[in-house]
Amino acid sequence: MIVLAGAILGAIFGTMTAKKRKGNRADMWQYGAVYAIAFALCGLILTIAIEKLVF
Repeated sequence: MIVLAGAILGAIFGTMTAKKRKGNRADMWQYGAVYAIAFALCGLILTIAIEKLVF
């Protein structure tokens, strides 16, 4: 669940970053994809850390 939320937030944040830098549509897609992957990876690491600490 954290991974999915991270991917969605990353996509939104990446798209907004590209829009702020006045990028075109392809830039928005690329930034959204890269940020989504990065945030999902952070969410995966966080999920594993929580599982290891709790159980």
